[in-house]
Amino acid sequence: MENSQEKKSQKNNPRLEDLALGTTRYIGSSLSLVLHSIFFVGIFALQWLDFSFDKIMLILTTAVSLEAIYLSIFIQMTVNHQGHTLAEVSEDVDDISEDVEEISKDIDDIQEDVEDLGEEIEKGDEELALKHQTGQEKVIHIESILKELLQEVRELRDKK
Repeated sequence: MENSQEKKSQKNNPRLEDLALGTTRYIGSSLSLVLHSIFFVGIFALQWLDFSFDKIMLILTTAVSLEAIYLSIFIQMTVNHQGHTLAEVSEDVDDISEDVEEISKDIDDIQEDVEDLGEEIEKGDEELALKHQTGQEKVIHIESILKELLQEVRELRDKK
């Protein structure tokens, strides 16, 4: 339920979210560093305009505190956005992983089918060859098969 509220909130406030993302990008830039440095130098330069040090510090701490509050909100919004984006990517990766597993199983099935077809073709070739052989050729073929079998039996017997 909380997830659906987040999605509604994100759909209702795309400008606010864009502002948060833009702000955090800006704060992390060199321009921001330069402008903040100029701001701090300017605040302390108020001493030359006869502002008391206490008033300068009051202005500075108030400004810095307000900035810190807003920056922490913008940064948290950015973190939430990135977390949501990562969750979507994670879901996509899971879906792709499942698809890859299914494709792998399909490939295994196809490979088995191809092997079965190969065996059937070999059997069919042997049967076809036997049909076309003359009686004497059939006997010679059978003798060669028996010799091979006999050789295998001898090898097995010698191994024992």
